Formats: sequence, C-alpha cells, structure tokens
Amino acid sequence: MDNFIYETPTKVYFGRETENMVGKLIKETGAKKVLIHYGGSSAIKSGLIDRVKKLLEEESLEYVELGGVLANPELSMVRKGIEICKENNVDFVLAIGGGSVLDSAKDIANGVANPDVDVWDFSTQKASPKASLKKAAILTISAAGSEMSNSCVITNSETKEKRGYGSSFNRMDFAIENPELTYTVNAYQTACGAVDIAMHTIERFFCPGEDTYLTDAVAIAVIKSVMKAGVDSINDPEDYTARANMMWASSLAHNGLTQCGRSFQLVVHQLEHELSGMYPSIAHGAGLAALWCSWARYVYSANIPRWLQFAHEVHNVDIDYEHPEVSILEAIDRQENYYRSINMPTRISELGVKEEDLETLALGCTRNRSRVLSGYRKLDYEDVLAIYKMAL
Repeated sequence: MDNFIYETPTKVYFGRETENMVGKLIKETGAKKVLIHYGGSSAIKSGLIDRVKKLLEEESLEYVELGGVLANPELSMVRKGIEICKENNVDFVLAIGGGSVLDSAKDIANGVANPDVDVWDFSTQKASPKASLKKAAILTISAAGSEMSNSCVITNSETKEKRGYGSSFNRMDFAIENPELTYTVNAYQTACGAVDIAMHTIERFFCPGEDTYLTDAVAIAVIKSVMKAGVDSINDPEDYTARANMMWASSLAHNGLTQCGRSFQLVVHQLEHELSGMYPSIAHGAGLAALWCSWARYVYSANIPRWLQFAHEVHNVDIDYEHPEVSILEAIDRQENYYRSINMPTRISELGVKEEDLETLALGCTRNRSRVLSGYRKLDYEDVLAIYKMAL
C-alpha cells in the first residue's frame, strides 16, 4: 500500500429536509452576502430557489443570483460570476445543482479570492489557488461527486478545451444532500449519473497499487451499490432508498476514499473530457459509457490478476484460470450490457463523434503528444488514438 494523505474537510448534512438548514449554516460562517449559483429552470420551477432565498432572508443574509450554468460549465460563466461577486462584495458562494454548477461555483470562489490571477490559469495548471471564498452546495443531481471532491472541471468554449484541476481550495465548506431533491431527475440524467459515480471508483480500482484489500472492498461495494441504485432509481424515480444510496455513493466515489493506497489518474475521464470539450452537447456520463469498454479491452492485458478480481467480485464471473482472458472479456461484456440496459451509449459514434475528429481528440488528450496517460499500461498518442478508433 502506497503512502497517502486522506482529507475530507467538507461537512455533510444528509437526509430529508436538510436544505432547510442552509440559512443558519451560512450565517454561522460569518458570511454577509451570498451568490446563489444554479443551472437551468428546474431549480426555479421546483420552488427550491425561492425557498432558499426565503431561508437566507430569515437570517438577514443578502444575496445576488446567477443562473444558467450549462452541462459542461463554461469559463465565460465563471468570469461573469467573478465580476458579480466583486461588484456586490459577495463573501459566500452557494451552488444549487449538480457537478456542473458546483464546479462553476468553485472556480468563481477561487477567482474572486485570487484577483491577480487569470482564473483559466488554474484549469491549465499554470497557477494554483492560494485562497478561496467560503462555499457550499445543495445537491440536486447525484453524479459528479463534486460536493466532496477537490476537483474542478471547466470548459473553455473558445478553444474547445475541457480541463480539470485539483486543489484543497476546491473543497466545499459543507454540502446539503437531500435525496428527495433528485426525484425529478429524468431517466437519462439518472443513468449518466450512475455511470459517472461508478466510473470514479472503477478507474481508481485500476490505478497502480498493491495490497489495498480494504480500499478494494470499499471500492467494490461502492461500484455494485451505485449500479443497483441507478437501475432502481430509473425504475422508480421516487424510491428514497435508491436515491439515497446513489447520492451517498456520489460523495464517497470521488472524495478520495476509494483510492487510498493507490496512485491516481482518471484516464477514461481524460479521454472523455476531450469529447465533451469538442462536442459540448455530450453528457459526461454518456461519454464515459461510450469509451470505457474500448479502453478496457485495450489495456486489460497489462494486469491480468487485477482484472480477474474485477470480473469475479463486481460481475460474479466464474474464473477460468486456464483461459483468464475469456473471463475478463466476459466481465467487460457484462459491463457493456449494463450500459445498454440503462440506455447509455457504448460507441462514441452514437454521440455524433466523427471519424475525422479522432486525431484532433488524441492530440488534445496527449497535449500535442507531450503527455502520456499513466496506469498499469501507459498510453501515448498512438494508444489514445487507437482507443478512440475502437470506440467509434
């Protein structure tokens, strides 16, 4: 087991009606003025935004608001949020939504607190935040895990780049998680969320590292639980048990717990970021589903024992030790069939990706051939291009 630092400073308030605590919780931080940041019209139509405003008013907290965050949060919205915060002396950012809204809020908070740095430099890792505004989330979609993660992913629509960065300043001060707020999430977005949550841990499971059987046990439980919860939530959108388990899995899958003792790089996420950076209409979870099986078939031979463990413990495959590759490919097929069962794509062509764009995608992913993706099998430009071609 490798050395590691495990940090989870975000305080979670989980369960029914916990959003009603938001005004008091923000007041306790000493904040005076809040930016309410959210996505489309659903949070307005549900009445959640108006309820939050009332709760802030009851605590004599002033607020301004900024809605309209897209599924792949854009740099232009971040810049707009920074200016609003500066003009209105905002000292707290409240994100209401899913991972896109939360990441946009994180970047806004970092941008305001580091006024001498271009906020895009954080995404391109030319600079790192040295401070941040206080911030919190009311989660309405179980997917990205941004409510407890140290990551932030932003899209620059001008350059068609989607880039992420990690920082302790990306941690939310607190997160409110009421599974009932996800009842209205449609079947497609629920499925995308289930893919993303599981992928956060599946990818960690295949990062290099040995003798991590406790971490492995937690990871496998998260993977299997969210796969079940996703199906149950699609079949019955108001199944509280399913929605609750899916929401908690979202937080556990991306807060570092399922990587303790192992190295870290989410390779399939890197492949997908290029897709949704170039094609903004692609939902992140759908892009992951369309890529994972091709990546798996390309790399599994680099660590046969690890893949046999995944096959047996996640997909209950009876292992053929004389022909281990047969068992591994069976598990990958079962994962692919799971994606199909929840109406997720298994080819990137299903998402409108064109063959003529594959080389550009591979160049972007490898930073013009200057970056090699890590893992049991390292992937250079030719490898990345081969996976995109397999996935087409």
